[in-house]
Amino acid sequence: MILINGQPENRIDVADRGLQYGDGLFETIAYRHGGLEFLSDHLSRLKEGCDRLKIGFSAEQQQLLIQDIQSVCQQLNHNAVVKIILTRGSGGRGYRYEADMQTTRIISSHAMPVYPVHNVYGIKVRICHQRLAINPSLAGIKHLNRLEQILARNEWRDETIAEGLMLDYQDRLIEGTMSNVFLVKDNKLFTTEISSCGIAGIMRKQLINLAEKLEMPVHITSLTIDDINSADEMFVCNSLLGIWPVIHITDFNRDLGHGPITQKLQKALNSLDRNQ
Repeated sequence: MILINGQPENRIDVADRGLQYGDGLFETIAYRHGGLEFLSDHLSRLKEGCDRLKIGFSAEQQQLLIQDIQSVCQQLNHNAVVKIILTRGSGGRGYRYEADMQTTRIISSHAMPVYPVHNVYGIKVRICHQRLAINPSLAGIKHLNRLEQILARNEWRDETIAEGLMLDYQDRLIEGTMSNVFLVKDNKLFTTEISSCGIAGIMRKQLINLAEKLEMPVHITSLTIDDINSADEMFVCNSLLGIWPVIHITDFNRDLGHGPITQKLQKALNSLDRNQ
């Protein structure tokens, strides 16, 4: 099902700035067991993105968005993915936009991706050649410009490789093409700073909070290729896949174990109430 500004539709205005310039934001939310997972966190990040990009998103518009989401979910009787897209709206030729533009709301539901069952026990990853540009003004939010991730993900066709790790132009590890990354070294848990580029994932946030409750504080810091190569454990995460341990890095021909800290977090995540 697709709703555009509350109406069943599958086409948008050719002048929409989301199409013309990637001028907008999106959220991808798991719908499982009759509920949307971490909805409040997704909406909070969406609101932060609107504030950063100066896209109008009033309380009334938020309420309309929630109504649209509810309408889409009422049609679901199985696990699915609900995607929210907000664009600045339609109109205007050129980069300058009018101050009173009406935001475009697009809500759609999709089949839940079917990932190999064994991914929860370990995946193979590679390091991508494509780098992430440094742009602090866009770091953290899910804006519609995903060309770097598209180029990175299409560097390989080997189906045994589940994810690619992305660095910035200062050789710092930032994220996966579709995930955030955590490392374990000397029984300490690390994840990357998301201050210059990359997405501050909802699952990343949940795992940082969960680790704190388990008395495994997360060190949020700058990580490099050397850290990847020397890690005792590694895993990637996002809102749809949960946690996938990394058990092989092709670039170093290096095996890692499905370690105890990763397993502990997986177990805790499986017990977490996600309908918050």
